[in-house]
Amino acid sequence: MPQTATAHDPDVNRNIRRTREPEASRAPIPGIIEQMLDRADIRIDGLRPWDIRVHNPRLFDRIISQGSLGLGESYMEGWWDCDAIDEFFCRILRARKGFRPRLSPALLFSSLKARYLNLQTPVLSKGKGKVHYELGNDLYRAMLDKRMVYTCGYWKGVSNLDEAQEAKLDLTCRKLQLEPGMRVLDIGCGWGSFARFAADRYGVEVVGITVAENQVELGREMCKGLPVEILLRDYREMEGQFDRVVSLGMFEHVGYKNYREYMRVAARCLKSGGLFLLHTVGDNRSEIEFDPWMDRYIFPNALIPSIAQIGAAMENIFVMEDWHNLSTDYDRTLCAWHANFQKAWPELSKSYDEHFRRMWRYYLLQCAGGFRARKNQLWQIVLSKDRMIQYQSVR
Repeated sequence: MPQTATAHDPDVNRNIRRTREPEASRAPIPGIIEQMLDRADIRIDGLRPWDIRVHNPRLFDRIISQGSLGLGESYMEGWWDCDAIDEFFCRILRARKGFRPRLSPALLFSSLKARYLNLQTPVLSKGKGKVHYELGNDLYRAMLDKRMVYTCGYWKGVSNLDEAQEAKLDLTCRKLQLEPGMRVLDIGCGWGSFARFAADRYGVEVVGITVAENQVELGREMCKGLPVEILLRDYREMEGQFDRVVSLGMFEHVGYKNYREYMRVAARCLKSGGLFLLHTVGDNRSEIEFDPWMDRYIFPNALIPSIAQIGAAMENIFVMEDWHNLSTDYDRTLCAWHANFQKAWPELSKSYDEHFRRMWRYYLLQCAGGFRARKNQLWQIVLSKDRMIQYQSVR
């Protein structure tokens, strides 16, 4: 039997079963859902790729009562299907203005918890924060490019995922103005893809840190023979001085209560006159809690920062030298990951079950739709310390 692999609570996922009810007359669609579908040009049981096929007439009441959590879980359970989930979400997100789910006890508790508790303490970060990245290296080897870069690619002038990720890594190195002999701190280093590239191509020494043990083990193997050290460590524990600091796709796990401390740590570790490149998904407005479905199943205790939140966190610590938006590149990157995942599924299905396949497909394509709708952004921000350089933007 295939292993049941989930991105959060195994007990929650184990109790969810795919459900198909016998054909019955469909219950009336709640007015707010009907209006949203009309505005989004989405039809029930239509023939276009972004139309949805409803298998359980209770779907819409569940969406009204549970919001995104109900929508995602009902897909995982087989209550509905859609050939182009990415385009479905793109249309829904553009049309959803004014929609609010009912305030259930669960949603109220989640909101209060996010407001009054620090969900990204060092202890919680090492527990919850690493869950997603320890699902299995076989999954990520199959889904990602040959370097195992799990962040947005840069598709300018390239035609495939391997080239896009190499272009992104090189763009990052050029923005950081790397020179041989420099010492670089990589916060949230993943499997060491940036560290390996920067050490090999630019002759720098890199110290990478992550809270995921699987990443440390494989990252050390992949960086063998290069001046790269990969440590199992929370960013708040870092000491020492570095010529450059880089963080690719880790700031989303920091939490709004810790943004300021994160900036202080980066500044503490950066030599006078150094550069810090922050690569992060961004939200168009300031939030203090994450999407409930994504929080439960994909990225526990994550949060997407806004421009205002990042600006307040870095105020009087760093000077903003460059702010580059690559959000449309992330749409294309996510679609490439999904294509790789689908292609590899016959082999992956030996270790992961159908429930996981639906969850993972939903995650990747929902995110692609979010970037396509421009709800989410992808920013590379170059920051300097001590106002001691004259910086020229790089594209």
